[in-house]
Amino acid sequence: MIKNILCAADGSTVSAKAIDFAIDLAKDLGVPLTVLAVELVSREDMANSPFWDSRVLEASDAIMRAKFESVAEKAKAAGLDSVTCATASSRNIPEAIAAYAEQHGFNHIVMGSHGHTGLSRMILGSTAYAVTARAHCPVTIVR
Repeated sequence: MIKNILCAADGSTVSAKAIDFAIDLAKDLGVPLTVLAVELVSREDMANSPFWDSRVLEASDAIMRAKFESVAEKAKAAGLDSVTCATASSRNIPEAIAAYAEQHGFNHIVMGSHGHTGLSRMILGSTAYAVTARAHCPVTIVR
């Protein structure tokens, strides 16, 4: 039984579809939803970089807040009150998603996939496939 859902989001079109699906699923099941964004560069790494600029960090925060507010508004419009947003930092996105889900007690993950196959998948890899291989719980892939 699904008790809480983690939806991994990256701002892409398929990610938006995954968020819509996760909102509907959470609403139908009456369970809480958390939307997770994984940052490739942590704030600590930025602070230790000679290229760090507080304006870049502030702009990044503003973009993230706007995206999270958009998700919250969309969830509320759909009738889902229990939605939160979170971030994690890692260069290994699939590992970060799977670890976040396990560490925070999520028992279902929803995420989008671009659906690359063949050579493009071998070259680019598949974040969705890697998450399903690492996750301790079921993963729903939205295309």
